[in-house]
Amino acid sequence: MNSQTPSFHIRDLPIYGDTVLSPMAAYSDVPFRAICRHFGAAMHYTEFVPTEALIGDPNPLWRRLDVHPAGEKPMVFQIFGYDARQILFAAQRIEAWGADIIDINMGCSVPKVSEKGAGVGMMRQPRLVAETFRLLSTHLRVPVTGKLRLGWDETSQNYLEIAKIMVDNGAALVALHGRTRSQKYRGRADWEAIAKLKQAVAVPVLGNGDVCTVADIDRLKAYTGCDGVMIGRAALGNPWLLARIDREQLTFGEVTAVLRHHLHEAIRYYGPTDGLLNINRHLRKYLSGLALKPFLPAFQAVQTAVEFEALLGEMETAVPPHLPLADLRQIPHFPLAGKFTAKHAERAEV
Repeated sequence: MNSQTPSFHIRDLPIYGDTVLSPMAAYSDVPFRAICRHFGAAMHYTEFVPTEALIGDPNPLWRRLDVHPAGEKPMVFQIFGYDARQILFAAQRIEAWGADIIDINMGCSVPKVSEKGAGVGMMRQPRLVAETFRLLSTHLRVPVTGKLRLGWDETSQNYLEIAKIMVDNGAALVALHGRTRSQKYRGRADWEAIAKLKQAVAVPVLGNGDVCTVADIDRLKAYTGCDGVMIGRAALGNPWLLARIDREQLTFGEVTAVLRHHLHEAIRYYGPTDGLLNINRHLRKYLSGLALKPFLPAFQAVQTAVEFEALLGEMETAVPPHLPLADLRQIPHFPLAGKFTAKHAERAEV
């Protein structure tokens, strides 16, 4: 849906498009964002980073705020913490690193984050939310936004209260995942809550939860009136969704072409060894639901990018590139092809 006309604005920043890759730990890194940008992701969120890691000496967590050399606009740096002044200090430090927007994560449900009062734990502290957004909106040049859940549990769904506090203290956008902390990713996302939020605040709203198909994108927008749709787990192995292309419409050749592109991005960013580890994290997602399970041990066993590409080429030889994915799902037993695959399958079993 990218066009010459902005879909909405975050303060004075125009946003072209209405599908957004959700920030996901270990997944929304530089290589995967490059793939999603190719398919029209309207905004680019980093993985979230704890503020305490940003106020000391350089450390590996700083890398989560890297920006692709080709540029990423608009670029959202997502951070989390449980002390307003520490959050401000960290935000001021990273503002010059390439951020167009700084986002406060108030949705992480992981106990080691939320039980310390960060992530969704911030939602239990309205005063902390108010102070954080007041400080950041006063002292930063870039817009400040936040992502939250419905609340801590079913008995404390305070998302409307917290969102209003955010906006009253300068938040320029609110993203809502329609589940509570106690739900994690279980049950159905509450789209009615997203609709209520859109009616309650005068800033753009991103809706998040249970978007798995192109029809879901349009249904969520129509049902809630939200300005954009944030897509998380459903985009893994399926970046086409951001371009409003359902995976069932693809051919096998289209999948392997993007997988090869992703491999090159991972190698370029992480280097040969770590790049292979990174792409193997995504490989199972790309091949999910396809009758290609016998190839997975061989891919896990490759030791160089050259071997990975050779195995990928072997798979492409064995499967017609024009074959629709729907047909590939229906093959009950897909044979391993060639000595190369067999050799690496044996290596994986050792």
